[in-house]
Amino acid sequence: MAFPAASIDYNFCQQKIKMINPEKIKRFIGKRKVAFIASVDDEGCPNVKAMLPPRKIEGLTTFYFSTNTSSIRVQQFRVKPNACIYFYRKGLIKYQGVMLKGTMEVLENEEIKKRFWRFGDKMFYPKGVTDPDYCILKFTAISGRYYCDLKTENFSVEE
Repeated sequence: MAFPAASIDYNFCQQKIKMINPEKIKRFIGKRKVAFIASVDDEGCPNVKAMLPPRKIEGLTTFYFSTNTSSIRVQQFRVKPNACIYFYRKGLIKYQGVMLKGTMEVLENEEIKKRFWRFGDKMFYPKGVTDPDYCILKFTAISGRYYCDLKTENFSVEE
């Protein structure tokens, strides 16, 4: 049985991360339809949650997500801002992933909330942009790690 080569980006996997242009990592992240965010609970254990992709990405350092202020994750980030976000792609025989470690900040400023408000958000936040259960999470990366084809390498998030 032959697998279609178009479903796998062999060049991206085979290159050493040091040779990969940060733009390729940004494009990889930008194509993902799911993001995983991790927080730390009061016992020091990681908690992971799948989320919709970021509302906005600035380089490889800053990512904005929308979520419920009442969520467990928000409560955890307020106490311990250490965080991790992860994006992956499962091909037919290759698995690629990008992990970014950093900190998460909970933003509740109305101007920030307006900037990221989207059509359809009212379904989740019935009171609109001023809904107290609507907030923005701002993730700031300090380091990254790339995985593909049983190989992992650290990379810099600096522009």
